[in-house]
Amino acid sequence: MISTMKNAEDILALLRSTHPFQVLPETVQISLIELMYPYRFTKDTLVYRQNITDMEGVDLIQKGEYETFFLDSSDNKRLIEIHHNPYCFGGISVLLNRTKALKSVLAKKGTVIYRLPRKNFIELCNANEEFFQFFTNSFGKRMLDEEFAHFVKSPASFEESYFAADQLYSRKIEHIVYKDIVACTSDTPIYEVARTMAQHKVSCAFIKDEDHIIGYVTDMTLRDRVIAQQVAATAAIVSVMDNPIVSISNQAYLYEAVLKMFHTKSRYLLVEKEGKYVGFLSRNRLLSEQGQSPLVFIQSVKLAETREELRDKWNNVPEIIHQLLARGVNAEIANQVITTVADSIALKVIEKVIKAMGEPPAKFVFMVTGSEGRKEQTLMTDQDNAIIYEDKANEQREYVRDYFLKFAREVSDHLNTIGFSYCTGGYMASNPEWTHSLSHWKNNYKMWIEESIPENAIKFSTFFDCRRLYGDQHIIDQLKDFLTVELQKPNERFFAFIAKNALQYEPPLTFFKTIKTQTIGSTEVFNIKKAMTPIVDLVRVYALKNQIYEENTGGRLKALLNLGIFTQEQYDELHQSYYYLMSIRLKNQTNQVRITKLSPDNYIAMENLTKIEKATLKEIFKTIGNFQLGIKLKFTNNIFG
Repeated sequence: MISTMKNAEDILALLRSTHPFQVLPETVQISLIELMYPYRFTKDTLVYRQNITDMEGVDLIQKGEYETFFLDSSDNKRLIEIHHNPYCFGGISVLLNRTKALKSVLAKKGTVIYRLPRKNFIELCNANEEFFQFFTNSFGKRMLDEEFAHFVKSPASFEESYFAADQLYSRKIEHIVYKDIVACTSDTPIYEVARTMAQHKVSCAFIKDEDHIIGYVTDMTLRDRVIAQQVAATAAIVSVMDNPIVSISNQAYLYEAVLKMFHTKSRYLLVEKEGKYVGFLSRNRLLSEQGQSPLVFIQSVKLAETREELRDKWNNVPEIIHQLLARGVNAEIANQVITTVADSIALKVIEKVIKAMGEPPAKFVFMVTGSEGRKEQTLMTDQDNAIIYEDKANEQREYVRDYFLKFAREVSDHLNTIGFSYCTGGYMASNPEWTHSLSHWKNNYKMWIEESIPENAIKFSTFFDCRRLYGDQHIIDQLKDFLTVELQKPNERFFAFIAKNALQYEPPLTFFKTIKTQTIGSTEVFNIKKAMTPIVDLVRVYALKNQIYEENTGGRLKALLNLGIFTQEQYDELHQSYYYLMSIRLKNQTNQVRITKLSPDNYIAMENLTKIEKATLKEIFKTIGNFQLGIKLKFTNNIFG
């Protein structure tokens, strides 16, 4: 790079064409001419390296080309962008990245740039709000891109942390070695299946009926169902096999496979590729692939027995989530880990209560609702659950109801002891209002839809976010089938009330587009849960309108994208916004527990946010506001809500 003679006319023309310099008064533009110096690159040159090179100022391209990119752990270029005249590079780096270059930059041979010194650039930002906002706003928009945000948020030891996250949470099943399927027909004698397993040195064999896999047997199957029960070794294997079959795509990630095994209680997964089974994975194999990852911790939770052990496990969760977030792992994954641990603990409690009370007198489902139902739990969590049991004859109703109310109280008390506090709003199965027969629950939903009042809108929203935790899935499926029919009836008034419920929380932005705060003690804070609620609510409204029963906000967004309700751009904006907020929320809660030894809450202290985070939050809140405007128009026919 060599310094060249500067030309006042060239500089003024460049300033007039380069945003945001073109918004400056001409007198200011003219005053900048004396401050700017031209440089010419005589060969391809790496001008800046991310997070290493100090920015001397901001560069305006007059001629030629800047290639900007991030370098990953293997020095591969990521997020490559090509920039020509007019373009300004370096403003975000100076303002928001401690004057270090945010991205690496390669200048092509023959490129000419004019550089405004850093000191003068900062003075310009301080004197002109619109000029300054251009850089913070554009950065906030870029942070809604997951890959961009991943590189920007990575800590100083970037290469190591990125490699860890990439290996543990970005590695697909297709990239690990899985075992070939060993299969036998359903009429094969048990002893022949055992012999086949020994020959192939596998602990699992799959059972086929013609070309379809209908079940499987393991070493434990042979022990528990054959030897322990003294079943004849000549009997057909179909008489002792396990099912159902659980499978996963070879394009899924390792963490998804482990979580699926924990949720389904399966020790083996069939690997599916283009509609065909190509192999299988064992839980032990997956856990060994994960090494000492937090997913191993989930297995230890499942082995805990006493309430004291379960409480200790739950108390360790903040450290596990801290590890995940420090590796750059997406908050969506962190949510799943918290939910899986919480589910595992609750299942342990339910099974122990049933063992103590005796088998239930009717089929039932214990369902979780709210954030737990959406699999979006944080470290500040309470109990949100309900019970639906099958309809019984009149003479049995009182007995059945008494059993489940006592059962619900026992479960709730145990969970509270472990660390899942009682719901202050009373949305718990231990509340007689939320433990009822299937027919009663159908009437509840029907009333909430037909009698459109604010209180019913809240109840409906809470119980729409439900999923089975324990019990008979068929019961909850019947409820959803009933709900589908009800939602197809003319009910614009209902959707208007649901939409208004989704509009009760506004993104915390002032009229002047600064973050709206409140004072607690002497600290300026904002409630991040209330900031996130509009996204949850507006996505739920669209899911309801289109009878989408995905439980998770991210899953609902994906379904709405697939239906064409949201464009790819809208999906990306909402998805990235939601999980960026979730990441900040979880980081704040882990720090409260680990560092300040406080109970986690949802208040974010402004003084703890970086400039990068503040700029991103403002852009996210604008995005939420725009989507809320869309709901007002679509569901209430009133731009004012």
